[in-house]
Amino acid sequence: MKMRALVRTGHAPQNLSLLRRIALNALNLEQSFKRSNRQKSNRAAMDNNYMLTILAACLYDNHDASKASCQ
Repeated sequence: MKMRALVRTGHAPQNLSLLRRIALNALNLEQSFKRSNRQKSNRAAMDNNYMLTILAACLYDNHDASKASCQ
């Protein structure tokens, strides 16, 4: 059975969509590496310290309602 078929059944599409939005919001909040989200994502995949930087930027946001949040 292909993984693609499993993604299209049940609540999987909505769940994966939510995870993608959270990941994109986290990438947008991280500002120390001024690159595209694709480049940030690739760097985070190769560098665990940078991935932690992205997560920290998401968690320690100033909680300003006008900004995108990771929630």
